Amino acid sequence: MTISINRLTNHFAVEITGVDLGRDIGDLDFQKINKAFNEHSVLVFRNQPITDEQQVKFSERFGILEKTIKTKQQAGAGEIVTVLSNVGKNGDVISPEDRRMVFNTGNQMWHTDSSFKKIPAMMSLLSGREVPPEGGETEFASMRAAYDALTEVKKQEIRKLICIHDFAYSRSLIDTSLLTIEDKHELPPVRQAMIRKNPVNQRENLFLGAHASYVENFPLDKGRRLIKELNQHITTRDFIYKHKWKRDDIVIWDNRCTLHRGNPWGKYYKRVMHRTTVVGSMTV
Repeated sequence: MTISINRLTNHFAVEITGVDLGRDIGDLDFQKINKAFNEHSVLVFRNQPITDEQQVKFSERFGILEKTIKTKQQAGAGEIVTVLSNVGKNGDVISPEDRRMVFNTGNQMWHTDSSFKKIPAMMSLLSGREVPPEGGETEFASMRAAYDALTEVKKQEIRKLICIHDFAYSRSLIDTSLLTIEDKHELPPVRQAMIRKNPVNQRENLFLGAHASYVENFPLDKGRRLIKELNQHITTRDFIYKHKWKRDDIVIWDNRCTLHRGNPWGKYYKRVMHRTTVVGSMTV
């Protein structure tokens, strides 16, 4: 089969066909996928039934896999395959009011995975193992296209700014009691450059999202107003791709230059997603 790459929006996101991610992929085809990742930021693969072992094997071709954070509220944490599920051990749907589900509503805020870590994520790979018939879409926003659309004056204004990213801050927007003191100690705030550059093609982008708490050396209110302004700019309609999930879809995205969020779905529907995450590099 021959790999085909088809655009899904004007700015970013493509669907790739002609490849089976569960099989051993030749170097040439892998190079095409990797090139598309750096160029288009979001890759969609349909009809990809895959095991965790196969998903890990493919993910590791891009780099070292990170382990998810461990908190008392997060189920399935601390493994290289994170299971994002509303299904309990007995097979029943977990109530949306359960604290585990409340904790995971943070995924409905625009964010980039692991920006609250000193070394944030480069890539996430999400496999749709069981998806609801409606709702539960994942939306992506291009921080690269949003940066390109800024005026030169604005680009210069923010070029050297540093943001403090803090997991406790973003979760406090949902409920201040979601994280324990021990959780906060495990995940101290980190410094991240507001502007990042892709090391392969040198294209620049904003680097923000819900974990961005404040701007270093700015008054708190002024910094948060700037972050809010830029986050709203990134998530305007022109820079968004909405993915409607089908069973066995795999979506890969570049955490260095996209934000994403999950949409809610009917509380009686099951939704089971398996995610692997590739470690990135420091920005400051």
